[in-house]
Amino acid sequence: MTDLTLLSSFLEVAETGSISRAAERLFVTQPALSRRLQQLEAELDATLFERTRRGVALTEQGRYVLREARDLVDRYAQLRGRVAELSGLQRGCVRLGGGATAVSFLLPEAIAAFQAAHPGVLFQVKEAGSRDTELDVAAERLELGIVTLPVDPGLAADLEVTPLATDRITLVASRAHELAGKKRVSLAQLEGRDCVGFEAPSAIRSLIDGALRDAGVHVNVVMELRSIPAILRMVTVTNRLAFVSQLGLEGERSRDVVALPVTGLRIQRRLAILQKRGRPLSPAAAAFVEELRGRS
Repeated sequence: MTDLTLLSSFLEVAETGSISRAAERLFVTQPALSRRLQQLEAELDATLFERTRRGVALTEQGRYVLREARDLVDRYAQLRGRVAELSGLQRGCVRLGGGATAVSFLLPEAIAAFQAAHPGVLFQVKEAGSRDTELDVAAERLELGIVTLPVDPGLAADLEVTPLATDRITLVASRAHELAGKKRVSLAQLEGRDCVGFEAPSAIRSLIDGALRDAGVHVNVVMELRSIPAILRMVTVTNRLAFVSQLGLEGERSRDVVALPVTGLRIQRRLAILQKRGRPLSPAAAAFVEELRGRS
């Protein structure tokens, strides 16, 4: 096993704070991942983690290794990408990121179709909010990003934007909610309601808050969650309202919630593909952009 494999495994555990969650993301067993960490600690003659009630935490030596390991793994990934470019679509690595909706509901089918035609292309997908994705693309940690527009004005000069799709934001309620039987909901009926919201200050949360503010409606966000599946589950269990992505709602196909049109309120977000301005895409990334655009 190469040292880079050990370092990549170490990074996954450090980022998740849990050996079990890291093992799931790496598609290895927990004992196998533990052996990798033990091997790395033996090679470095250092203790990198200490166990806590919530999982594992980095030691002082571990924090130092974390800083160095990120650079080494990123540089190797870039090396692989540059070499793979010489082979066209026979090989390659597409490094891309996006929010929970893109990663869960927009990318899987596109990646599956692309890899069916080009099985030698590897995808490295990072789930992060739009602002973090913009930063990663600008810094070339990612080659492509899928974000909610508009991009941060401070980064706009560094990024090339390709429009991708329009996603409607929909009000949802559990089937037990008092508004669930309505064909349409008025703005007045939303006033003061308890809602489950996306994390602030995510791009989609800012968009929803702004639209409600412009409509003169105030709701009480009593809980903030990151993913649509988690929000839908909480809507069902707590009998509260939420605004979610239509793409995500269709992808979940939840029978426990209903979509409610709101009179006088139309919230849409524009999704776009980002790349670093002035930096040509690898053949694999350029071809995948065309795959995405063909599906929008």
